[in-house]
Amino acid sequence: MPKEKIKILLIEDDPFLLNMYATKFELENFKVVMAEDGEKGLKTAIKEIPDIILLDIMLPQMDGFEVLKGLKEEKSTQAIPVILLTNLSQKEEVERGLSMGANDYLIKAHFMPSEVVDKIKEVLKK
Repeated sequence: MPKEKIKILLIEDDPFLLNMYATKFELENFKVVMAEDGEKGLKTAIKEIPDIILLDIMLPQMDGFEVLKGLKEEKSTQAIPVILLTNLSQKEEVERGLSMGANDYLIKAHFMPSEVVDKIKEVLKK
């Protein structure tokens, strides 16, 4: 029996990044679900119950912090690990996200998609 594919939810408003990550994750045999704004991301998370969520902080409709808060308040999504994707190197933003229950964060400009895959595997192992 092949083991279930890891289902990853990507909440990101940049179509270029969305496609780049999705392509990479699919090559890694992940099942990719995408949402391009916060509101849609939260709804998708509740509907799909992914194994892990990559969440951009700066999003239209509802920012990443609001999405994170929603995920942690919702019973069915509470335990899903969340990695924040950010362009912001502001330490406060990251600390705020981690204190709200995010498992880790990535600063987009510093990571290649393959490194993001490694980070996901690392978080899922914990």
